Amino acid sequence: MSCSSCSTNKSGVPNGCKSNGNCATGTCGSGNKLAVFDWLSNMTLPSGEAPFNIFEVRFKNGRKHFYKNPENLTLSMGDVVAVEGSSGHDVGIVSLAGELVRVQMKKRKITADSDDVKKIYRKASQKDIDVWQEARGRELETQRKGREIISRLGLKMKLSDVEYQGDGTKATFYYTADERVDFRQLIRDLASAFSIRVEMRQVGMRQEAARLGGIGSCGRELCCSTWLTDFRKVNTAAARYQQLSLNPLKLAGQCGKLKCCLNYELDTYLDALQSFPKQDKVLKTEKGDAVFVKMDIFKKLLWYTYKEESFKWYKLSLDQVQEIIELNKNNELALPLEEYELEITEEVSVDFENVVGQDSLTRFDAPKKSRKNSRRRKRKPANKAEVDKQPQTNKRQKKKPQGKTEKPEGGQKTEKKRVDNRKPRPKNNPKTRKPKPESKTTDKPQGQQKKPRNPRRKNNNQRKRNNSDNKNNTNNEK
Repeated sequence: MSCSSCSTNKSGVPNGCKSNGNCATGTCGSGNKLAVFDWLSNMTLPSGEAPFNIFEVRFKNGRKHFYKNPENLTLSMGDVVAVEGSSGHDVGIVSLAGELVRVQMKKRKITADSDDVKKIYRKASQKDIDVWQEARGRELETQRKGREIISRLGLKMKLSDVEYQGDGTKATFYYTADERVDFRQLIRDLASAFSIRVEMRQVGMRQEAARLGGIGSCGRELCCSTWLTDFRKVNTAAARYQQLSLNPLKLAGQCGKLKCCLNYELDTYLDALQSFPKQDKVLKTEKGDAVFVKMDIFKKLLWYTYKEESFKWYKLSLDQVQEIIELNKNNELALPLEEYELEITEEVSVDFENVVGQDSLTRFDAPKKSRKNSRRRKRKPANKAEVDKQPQTNKRQKKKPQGKTEKPEGGQKTEKKRVDNRKPRPKNNPKTRKPKPESKTTDKPQGQQKKPRNPRRKNNNQRKRNNSDNKNNTNNEK
């Protein structure tokens, strides 16, 4: 439904949000399929000229028709109106008004006095809107039961969509079929099951995809459901001109037919192919005849191979191929293709420059190292050298030996060596050896000749015991 802020007044000036009826919410009709932007809504008409009295009304799935306004109702984009239908009335939304409707009618080749242009009865009341919404709510259940009836009758057709009329007295069944279908019994069963008037309408595969909508292989919404109104014929010749592989899985769209976008760039390819030779042209060289393999149209490169040696392809430029063809016209043989291939100079492609300072774009993609091996090495070292390299955190740090250490050249770290400051001991030379003095005999007993060993230091417990023994001895002497 439309909001008051998006509607326009009699002079065409928008109210409120100033969006000209083009809000992105889809409530004003512009956010739906095949919407047209009313770029003439802000322009005032010349003095003395009446506004165009025909409006474009939108229904379900982008279906649009043109309706007259004989009672001169004040209508604007987004208004819900009750229009003339087949034996009843239908309810739709005004999607376009003003002079732009005249342009759309001229595009579709519809005149103002045509029988297809019906009347607008009134603005829809609340009762009309309630009946319309109730009928729209029954469409899914009607479609499900209709498919059950079709499968029971064994008809070779596919029911794609159901649309109720605004007053709820008629339903249109859209279907697709490859062959002609006799659905007379189907209409009787549907009319008796739903107590409504039934209209069967056959649509093509492309129209079905346009009504249902979807996302294409390009990642955008389907062209046929957004802006494409006329469906041109698409042939496989369009894929051949563009040097595409004839793979039906890649060339077909969601409708099962060839993609409409194959025609978009076809004219550009046809203009570029005018300077290229025909593909069945055979090049005559000194080594033998060469046949066409493939081409790159916009780089102007062609690949040829010899008939006898088809395992190797030779890349030639367009100028070289035309030169060989001119020689063949003069009944002259060209040089082997190997020599022409060596003349092609490839341009150096500009790679990505590391402006940000990152080393690699895939630096986080490297697999992480497993921690199992590192844990095993810490628990069970293989060599003693690895034990020495391990940091001793729990053990007490050993005192460093005193002495100077020499620093090696180049600033490399080396292990500190202990320096021996003791005087060198003289070697036992028999010539310089002095006789040992004879030991002097004394009258001292043998026990006093040798010095007694230094006793070990006593602990506190031993000292206490000795003190207690000395006290006991003194008491006994007394």
